[in-house]
Amino acid sequence: MIQTFEVANVRCSGCANTITKALQEEGFTEVTVNLSCEPRKVTVEAVDEAQLAQVKAILRKLGYPLVDEENGAFDNATLKLKSFVSCAIGKIN
Repeated sequence: MIQTFEVANVRCSGCANTITKALQEEGFTEVTVNLSCEPRKVTVEAVDEAQLAQVKAILRKLGYPLVDEENGAFDNATLKLKSFVSCAIGKIN
């Protein structure tokens, strides 16, 4: 099944590269990051709910939580910081 997630903190192609690479390393073959809309959208092909949960966890670990997730101020700051690092890594690779 194809699933699209609205994701926060995605700003550029560096972010998109990091997201795409991380998901592909976990075995997701169909990964698309749409930078032309707001909020940004990540589309993946997953076969079940467990894989969808895995995608969400990977995105959050990289600093890109889902737009509709409830986060406290500290979590938001931490996730933004993680996303800056992820973005920089994506620009280098």
